[in-house]
Amino acid sequence: MEETLSSRNTYTKQQWIAEQAKEHPHRVFTSLHHLIDGEWMREAYRRTRKDGATGIDGVTAADYEKDLEANLDDLLSRIKSGRYLAPPVRRHYIPKADGTNRPLGIPTFEDKVAQRAILMLLEPIYETDFLPCSHGFRPERSAHDALKALRSGIIEQRQRWVIDADLKAYFDSISLTHLRSFLDLRIKDGVVRRMIDKWLKAGVLEEGIVHRPVAGTPQGGASSHRLSPTFSCIMCWTSGSRRRRGRACAATASWCDTLTTLSSPSKTAKAPSGCLTRWANVSVDTG
Repeated sequence: MEETLSSRNTYTKQQWIAEQAKEHPHRVFTSLHHLIDGEWMREAYRRTRKDGATGIDGVTAADYEKDLEANLDDLLSRIKSGRYLAPPVRRHYIPKADGTNRPLGIPTFEDKVAQRAILMLLEPIYETDFLPCSHGFRPERSAHDALKALRSGIIEQRQRWVIDADLKAYFDSISLTHLRSFLDLRIKDGVVRRMIDKWLKAGVLEEGIVHRPVAGTPQGGASSHRLSPTFSCIMCWTSGSRRRRGRACAATASWCDTLTTLSSPSKTAKAPSGCLTRWANVSVDTG
């Protein structure tokens, strides 16, 4: 994407947030929304995919762009005043390799822009907090990076025990109580938290009926892609805390709903499953 003046100004603000988060690892941010202005919204629009599927209103990026400045100004006003209403996501299914279907939630285009604007506030903080083992939906990281970390553990550190854990129906099963408690550790800005809560409560439109689940975040929007690795980062913290006590895994890689850990002693094999089950209150399969 071509860099603009808005991009540079936004980057400066994000850099300031990152510096504050790094210098004060226990700081709870209570005032971030004032950083969102017209330039921030234009940058959020620039970073939003324009070729994605449409949400329940059928509005495309091209439609939204016809009156872009007015639309972004109005969106900014609704976000800051609390008048923004998060629309339900449109349910869409894609086939999985095992023959089942993966449920996706497709937000409206405007909702994608709003999610991106909030994500741009959260990302500098959590990118500072995340341990290197977390790879899912993070900037400049990919599944290939996770594989490289595991390869290094197997070949260079000669770790032979492989513990592979997968959270069943991860996006649908995230405990919202735990998620909110985890967010409390870093984010208590009223505007930001109100927006996140609206997305968590927005519901899913399927066959003309809006379903409002009591757990989970719909997979498909920018906010779910940030909230899910924020929650799954606990996986890395689990192995990280053990590593600090000097008795565990040499290499760990997580990708949202999947955690792979390498270790030498067999007695460590059950630890990740137990820790994750206690925290996330979801079913964990270990191989």
